[in-house]
Amino acid sequence: MRHLLLVSALCLLPMGASAGMLPPHAFDAAHFLPPPPSAGSPEADAELTELHTIAAHSTPDMLAAAARDARDETPDIFNAAVGFDIATMPETGRLLASVGAEEEDDTRAAKRYFHRPRPYAVDPALKTCTPVKPGGKADNSYPSGHATRAFAMGVILASLVPDRAQAILARAEDYAQNRLVCGMHFRSDIVAGQQFGTVLALRLMETDPFRARMEAARAELRTAGIDVAAPPQSSWNRKPTEK
Repeated sequence: MRHLLLVSALCLLPMGASAGMLPPHAFDAAHFLPPPPSAGSPEADAELTELHTIAAHSTPDMLAAAARDARDETPDIFNAAVGFDIATMPETGRLLASVGAEEEDDTRAAKRYFHRPRPYAVDPALKTCTPVKPGGKADNSYPSGHATRAFAMGVILASLVPDRAQAILARAEDYAQNRLVCGMHFRSDIVAGQQFGTVLALRLMETDPFRARMEAARAELRTAGIDVAAPPQSSWNRKPTEK
């Protein structure tokens, strides 16, 4: 039922909502992310070595947790961190579903721009925690979409429920790091996803349509007895104070 409610929230988003919030020209990955390490560089070799080290020390429980996170990109990944079931909050679910839709559009464009091979394409000896789809793309490693989504959603949730901010952001970090355990990304892919997701969240919170959705979620959470933060003041266009 929980996943059904989350899917329903996504289906209730207006058509074209994700693309309409942040036009592509206004959120270009090339303006926010540095390039990944060049193939064959010492940095790239070190990242590959790190993945082999992680694989050698990953326990069955670690791999199982990474596989669960690989399969679940819904807002309920934060349920334990926020202390309630997000799927029971329709407005909050809709808000985070819109973040996920925006992330998918923006990260897809970023992956096309950077065109970085996945670890298993660089070194077939590396195994992944979930099966790789036959014929699936192997040149879309940078930035990590899972890391981008986790931090975009996490920053939004932390803004709404500041008392749980540290737990929320710790969960986003753990979720992102599990992509290394899973063997699906390099370290710099994760770092780029953290950065890209954070900037994405900040940009979304500066758009009128998204702020309206946040207010609906804020009211819903307050009615449910959850401590929420007051709406933040706009910062992007704020004039600097005189010193």
